[in-house]
Amino acid sequence: MTASRVERKFILLHEKDNTVTALVDLHRGEVIAVDSGSEKKPITLRQDIAYAHKFAREYIPKGADVIKYGEVIGIATSDIHPGDHVHVHNVDSKRVRSGPS
Repeated sequence: MTASRVERKFILLHEKDNTVTALVDLHRGEVIAVDSGSEKKPITLRQDIAYAHKFAREYIPKGADVIKYGEVIGIATSDIHPGDHVHVHNVDSKRVRSGPS
């Protein structure tokens, strides 16, 4: 008897995160069930999400913190809806920047 392998499509790295990271390429319209407390919350992807990229787990209003690893990684530069791709086009990174001031 062989065990069937269930492919994990995403990972929620910390319960405080408002983002989820794709472990495979995901596609617009796909419904992903993400843990939300004691239940799984369905999220419909609004764009394609490439491997290792993030999508929103919940609504993130413009100016709000974007959280991954339980830590603030940036600020939303526009409203981000559940299932939206979260990346440089809608987040200003809080990482230290180098170069001229």
